Amino acid sequence: MERSLRAARLATFGFFTLNGFVLGVWVVHIPVVEHRAGISHAVLGWLLLLLGGGAFAGMQFAGPLTDRFGARKVVPVSAVLCGAAVVLPGLAVDAWTLGAALLLLGFSNGCLDVSMNTHAVQVERGYRRPVMSAFHAFFSVGGVLAALAGARTLSWGWSAATTLGVVSVSGAVVTALAAPALLRPEPADAGEAVGGPEAVADPSRGRSAVRGTPPRIWALAALALMLMLCEGVANDWSVLAMRDVLDAPAATAAFAYGAFSTAMTVGRLLTDRVVARFGPVAVVRYGAALGAAGLTAVALSPWIPLALIGWTVFGIGLSGCIPQLFSAAGHADQDAAGTNVSRVAGLGYLGMLAGPAVIGPLTRFIPLNLTFFLPVAFCVVVVGMSRILRPVRTGEGERGHGGDREPGRPEAGVPGAPGALKHSEHLPS
Repeated sequence: MERSLRAARLATFGFFTLNGFVLGVWVVHIPVVEHRAGISHAVLGWLLLLLGGGAFAGMQFAGPLTDRFGARKVVPVSAVLCGAAVVLPGLAVDAWTLGAALLLLGFSNGCLDVSMNTHAVQVERGYRRPVMSAFHAFFSVGGVLAALAGARTLSWGWSAATTLGVVSVSGAVVTALAAPALLRPEPADAGEAVGGPEAVADPSRGRSAVRGTPPRIWALAALALMLMLCEGVANDWSVLAMRDVLDAPAATAAFAYGAFSTAMTVGRLLTDRVVARFGPVAVVRYGAALGAAGLTAVALSPWIPLALIGWTVFGIGLSGCIPQLFSAAGHADQDAAGTNVSRVAGLGYLGMLAGPAVIGPLTRFIPLNLTFFLPVAFCVVVVGMSRILRPVRTGEGERGHGGDREPGRPEAGVPGAPGALKHSEHLPS
């Protein structure tokens, strides 16, 4: 069990890194693809909505599918499809073919996103302690590797189709190596034999989704929408705000997004230990509060150094929040883990897309830096709603995901571990 669980964790790291790498290489090649397709920036902006719409559809499709067949089957298929789909934009010759390519890429990415997060929940349940945030950190690491690889292949003069083709083949190789280590579906008694023999298909799996998504899951999804909108604001407006509001040179302005993304990655690598010590409620509550403080400093700062510090604090604050929401959704109901994750991830992704759409029109009425008080307000709302991650107790005293952890109690803050921590002393590190 120890060896299979550790191998499953490494495989999950691999799929998160692969997902970040595939999307990152696509982002690096957007200017080249735009030129090849012969379209304007405005048309590209509209076509990117197809990428987002496809991702949302893929998430909603993959959630119930993962509940029915298990992440072990859905993750590899989704990864191969995502790797294959990333080649298509490099082959597009006009707006129509590029639109179709982006729709397919978004759909396959949405499938991979939900299925690998659902598997991450299963791994976390096996470990009986928080491990989710580190997976999300490796998604960011994949993006960094993609930026370095893309820059190198562009300097060599490789075409977008060639580079994306190599990425596709590499993704298939990674999938072939990592897929055998994925955990088999858990039995209905919530993980007594993680990694054990594959369960026989049970028609009752996913029946929670048939009854409808619980209100608590929609509340988590609403928090994800607000927090990922905040993240989208940093992605799309941080550099522009530095240049337009503070007159920072282009090279200096780029450090705004760099500070935010670096803080997000480092924060996620450290968050699991913080969750184990203080619980997800505290991480989301104080993380959102820290994010609000950092973005307020950005909005009001007359100095470039203070603004950079603000973006850094904003990234640290947000870094641990979204993984806790995904984890809470996945642990809420084992039979509907994929469906619940798809709800939270889907609304969160819509929030990410809504960031630029909301802030842009507001700049017609107020300065760009003052529009940042909208995401600040969302962070404050999250602080007030963070108690939704408190433990859910059953008649047998089982704890659901999350909670205000009592220091010294190893099981508090352990996501969704049913019953006592049997064998916890034997779990792999």
